[in-house]
Amino acid sequence: MEGGSTEDIEALMADMDYIPGHFHLDLNLNCDPEGPVELRSRDTRLKLQSLRAELEAEVGYMQYAVRNLLGFLAFHLDQMETAEETFRSICKEDPGNLNAWANLGYVYDKLGREIDAGECVEKVSQLMGLEAGEDFQAESRLLAARCLAEHAYAHPYDVELEREEDLRERLTVALTLYNRALDYGGELYVSGRDAVFQIQEEEKRSWYFKMATIYIRLDDIVKTKVESEYSRLSHYNKGLRFLSEALKSEKTQLKALAWCYVGIMLERKEELSTVPMSVHDCGLSGSDPLTCYGTAIKLASDDAFILNLLAKLFFLLGKHEMATGICNMALNVLPDPELNWQAYCTRAKINMMAYVRELERAKQGHGGIPDRHKLTEARKDLDRVLAVCPCLRTHLEMAQVHYYMGVDALQESLLVDEGAVNSALVSLSQALQCELGDSLPDLHVLRGRCLLLKAEEQNAADCFKRALELERPGSTDTTALRCLLEALLALFTQGGPDPSSAITQLEEWVHRAEARYPGDAVQAELRSLYRAHTDEVTELSKALIRTGRLDLVRRLLETVQPRQLAKKRLARSFSLA
Repeated sequence: MEGGSTEDIEALMADMDYIPGHFHLDLNLNCDPEGPVELRSRDTRLKLQSLRAELEAEVGYMQYAVRNLLGFLAFHLDQMETAEETFRSICKEDPGNLNAWANLGYVYDKLGREIDAGECVEKVSQLMGLEAGEDFQAESRLLAARCLAEHAYAHPYDVELEREEDLRERLTVALTLYNRALDYGGELYVSGRDAVFQIQEEEKRSWYFKMATIYIRLDDIVKTKVESEYSRLSHYNKGLRFLSEALKSEKTQLKALAWCYVGIMLERKEELSTVPMSVHDCGLSGSDPLTCYGTAIKLASDDAFILNLLAKLFFLLGKHEMATGICNMALNVLPDPELNWQAYCTRAKINMMAYVRELERAKQGHGGIPDRHKLTEARKDLDRVLAVCPCLRTHLEMAQVHYYMGVDALQESLLVDEGAVNSALVSLSQALQCELGDSLPDLHVLRGRCLLLKAEEQNAADCFKRALELERPGSTDTTALRCLLEALLALFTQGGPDPSSAITQLEEWVHRAEARYPGDAVQAELRSLYRAHTDEVTELSKALIRTGRLDLVRRLLETVQPRQLAKKRLARSFSLA
């Protein structure tokens, strides 16, 4: 649509205090990707899957915030029919939804349906009350409030927010938009009429809760910064006051989650040098976290859905015993795996994480042999889920369980049960057949580790290469690189009289890694490789010198004597001369 409708939209936007729709928002999704297009597509699809789960938990008008965002993501995945249907269904159910009409018009524009796009522009203009009297403009302010709240909801779901400063900026913008929504949605008396237009208190409380969780996320970011006390106090006070408003909700789900977050805030109070004033203002001076958690659990005691939300939250907080207890409560309420697979999944993750945590402690000499019974329990729960609703994540988690069953409890490089490792590879094969399966670096790393146990070094190296390719440029997670270096070193060691293939691969992928990872990350991994396999790296260096590959030799030597240290020693000797 190059003509009239586009000009109409531009003219309309010029006079607006706010602009409905998602396609003008300052989001990375509305810009060209920073890295490979493949990674942008993967991240967008993962957001889409996450939002579908969020939709189950949202009620009232906020469900339209989720659905508008689902349509927005579908559009950016070139799923035009899905995007159109999503926006059209919102317009049918909520005829006053400004974002849905604006988004639908944008889709029609891209599809070349000028008449339909023009009708959407007219509808947006009508709903905004741009040409109406004072009475209708009062109602339009309420629609504007919901429009802005939906914009606020969208910002934290943007892609490519790996850098803390980028995430912090999106969260701050979201808070600003929620505050504007509250300003627009204040009580409005209309002259000449008896009606009073205002956002219902219950709807505001859902906004308050969203704002509180954003302040908690901001606190997570700033608490690691130097001199963060002032910022933390500000975030803390605002977040706790919003939670106290959410506690007044009549909806059990919102109230239970709010009590849980109040408990989190009271725990964090101990991290601050002074008690935040909001603790006293909100009447929580004598409250303790466990009482808050207990209140949340009691509110949800007969509702499996809310219990699962609480269990997931406690799991993310690292409170695994509490999360397990809540999962058990949810399963007592609703034991059917087909209707309550979430509880089985969460409990399996907890057992898996508990085993891995014990394993890491044992490796450091701080504990005994990990309890492998936890792996057995995790497998039982995942079997129940796979029988009724198999999916990518469940196949991947089952593969992790089988992998740890197949390796030694203390030395992960030792194979003790080849059948379990083969089962892990079967689960990974099933995961690869799922949508997005091939795009997850963790999956390829685990597959490579399984193949390495079976002495298939080249196949393992190929898996680690794929995982490295799937890491976003600038990533600080060098697991794939570490595994790849170890696999290629093992391939070199077993390469016989002609190790040239392994050497060539090492040279190529060290270069690639330096373009992928920040700063000294590659150097740090080479240093770790040398310390863990000194004899093998020494032999590799000799082979590199014999073949004239001095660049990689230089990198390996720098792991023994870093360049900065060498410069300091040189400067010292020069000054003494």
